[in-house]
Amino acid sequence: MEYVAGSRVEIVHNPVDLIEEIATANEWPFERGGDDELVAQLHGRWDEYRVHFAWNSEISALQFTCALDFKVPNHRRGSVLELVALANERMWLGHFDLTSDEGVAMFRHAVPLRGARGMTVEQVEDMIEVALTECERFFPAFQYVIWGGKDPTEAVAAACIDPVGEA
Repeated sequence: MEYVAGSRVEIVHNPVDLIEEIATANEWPFERGGDDELVAQLHGRWDEYRVHFAWNSEISALQFTCALDFKVPNHRRGSVLELVALANERMWLGHFDLTSDEGVAMFRHAVPLRGARGMTVEQVEDMIEVALTECERFFPAFQYVIWGGKDPTEAVAAACIDPVGEA
């Protein structure tokens, strides 16, 4: 995509090509749904995560989602939405969301790249690491609320125990 800023033309390269190279190097199973998107499977301690990268050249932004592998039953959606709000308060980057149609919980983040020549390997690795860290941290809280019927505040407190002192 080219932007004309005064007399200067900036070219922003599609970061999905770089993400494909990273997925190939890490031997992640992935599919390229087109020039502007890639879906991969990543293994975590608690779950197998489906990550989706989508490039929007119109706004020079990369959207990234990391879906948790369960659907929230209708009778638990209110509690899970409360849990999502509580979890989001504790995060620096990205946020959790719950799809309204299927009830899928996911981590979401978008990176604007206007003015950049593209993404770096380190930026992609950081994006994935943050997503997996947050999904792994809050996965038990989702399970406590959905299947254990726990209160969202109690579930977040259990998931976010901060160690004190030294071992």
